[in-house]
Amino acid sequence: MSSIFLLLVILLPLLGGVSVSLIPWKKQKSYEIFSFLIVLLTSVIVYVLILNPPEQAFVLFQFTGNLKVSFQVDGLSRIFSGLIAVLWPLAMLYAFEYMEHEKHQKIFYTFYIMTYGVTLGISFSDNMMSLYFFYELLTLVTVPLVMHTLTTEAIIASRKYLYYSLGGAAFAFIGLVLAYVYGNSLTFQMGGVMGGVESHHTIILLGYVLAFCGFGVKAAIFPFNGWLPTASVAPTPVTALLHAVAVVKSGAFSIMRLTFYIYGAGYLKGSWAQHVVMAIAMVTILYGSSMAVKERHLKRRLAYSTISNLSYILFGVTLMTPYGLAAALLHMVFHAFMKITGFFCAGAVLHKTKRNYVFELNGLGFKMPVTFGCFLIASLGLVGVPLFPGFLSKWYLAFGAVKTGDPWAFVGIGVLTISAFLTAIYMLNIVVRAFFLPYEMPAEGIETDPGWKMKLPLILFCVAILIMGMHGKPLITLIFKTAGAL
Repeated sequence: MSSIFLLLVILLPLLGGVSVSLIPWKKQKSYEIFSFLIVLLTSVIVYVLILNPPEQAFVLFQFTGNLKVSFQVDGLSRIFSGLIAVLWPLAMLYAFEYMEHEKHQKIFYTFYIMTYGVTLGISFSDNMMSLYFFYELLTLVTVPLVMHTLTTEAIIASRKYLYYSLGGAAFAFIGLVLAYVYGNSLTFQMGGVMGGVESHHTIILLGYVLAFCGFGVKAAIFPFNGWLPTASVAPTPVTALLHAVAVVKSGAFSIMRLTFYIYGAGYLKGSWAQHVVMAIAMVTILYGSSMAVKERHLKRRLAYSTISNLSYILFGVTLMTPYGLAAALLHMVFHAFMKITGFFCAGAVLHKTKRNYVFELNGLGFKMPVTFGCFLIASLGLVGVPLFPGFLSKWYLAFGAVKTGDPWAFVGIGVLTISAFLTAIYMLNIVVRAFFLPYEMPAEGIETDPGWKMKLPLILFCVAILIMGMHGKPLITLIFKTAGAL
C-alpha cells in the first residue's frame, strides 16, 4: 500500500473538521452526516493501513539532518490507532444526541473531528520529532473542547489544562534535545538509540526523567494531574475521549515510545531513573484511587479513577521488560473500553436527569436500566473481577512485576492490590446506590434511558468488554507478540 495514505488518514479529519465550520450548511443534520462519514472513512483507512502497512515511511517535512516529520506503521502504532479507530465513530454517534441542545455545535464538531486526526498523527509518528509536533498540536485542538460551554468554570479549566500541557511539553522537549544530542537517531527503533553511548550517563538519565514527567502531564501523573478532574466541566463526549484515548492515552503512548524506542529499556533498566519513574507511577495509582473514594461528583470521581488507571499502564512500562510493555498495552486497550463506557453512562445520567453527584443516584438503576446495567459491567471490569478484562490486565501486570525480581516491582504488586480494593469501593458504591437504595424524586429532568444514538455505543462497548474478558486470547497473543514478550 502506498505510504501517501499515512498522510491522507491524518489530513482527512483535519480538513473535514475545518469544513464543518466553513461550509454554510442549511440543516444541522447535513453537517452531522458529513462529520460521521469523515470519521467513519478515516477509521476504514486506518484499518486498511493496519492490515496492509506501507513498506516505507512517508516524509512530510525534512528540517535538517535527521530532524523530520514522517509517518510509519509498526506494531505499537497498529494497536493504538486500531483502538482510536474503533472508539471514535461510536463516540461521534453518542455526541449527536448528547449535543443536540447545546450551543456552538459546529465549533464543537470541528475540533472533535480534528482531534481524531491529530491523535492519529501521534500514533503513526515515525520519530520523536513527529510525535512531539503532534503532541503539542493535540493541546491546541483540545483546549476549545474543554472550554466549549464558555462558563467561568470551563474557561478556568481550559486555562489550567493549557498551562499544565505547555509546562509538560517544555520538560518533554528537554528529553528530546538530549536524545538528539547523545543518541544516534530520533527514529523509533525497539531497543532505543542510546546503545553506543558510554559517557554523560547521569545527564541522559535526568533527561529521561524530565521527559517522562513532561509526557506524563497528559497521562496525569502525580503531582501534575490537577487539570484532569477540573476538565470534567467539558461536555461528556469530550471528557470521555480525553479520559479514554485521545489525551491521556497519547501521554502514555508517548512514554512507551520514549522508554522502549528512544532511550531504550536496556539502557535504563536498573538505574536510579527507573526507580524514580516507577515510584511516580505507584504514588499516582494510590493517589488517584484514594481521591476517587472521597470524591462526590460523579464525573470527577471517574476522572480520579483515570488518574489511577493510567499509572497502571505506566507501572507496566517502568518494569522495562517486554512482558511489562505487553501488560501495559493490554491495560491501555481494556481501560479505554471500560472507562469510555463509564463516562458515557455518567453523561447519560447528566443528559436525562441533570444529576451530577453520587448521592443523587439513589434508586435510578430501575429508572435507567440500560445505563446502569452498562455502568455495572464497566465497574466490574475496572475493579478486576475474574471474567472481565480488568482482571486479565492486572494479572499480567502483577505477573510481569514478579518476573523482574526487582523489590520495587514487588511493592508495586501491593499497590495494585490496594488500588483494586479502593476501586471496588468507589465504583460499586455507585451501583449499590442505583439499585438498592430508595428512589428520590427528581428536581428536574426526565429519568429514563437516553435514545438509541447514546444507548447503542454503550451496549456495543459492553459487548466488547465481555468478549475481551471471556475470549480475549487472540488479542492478548497479538499484543504480546507486538511487545516481543512471546
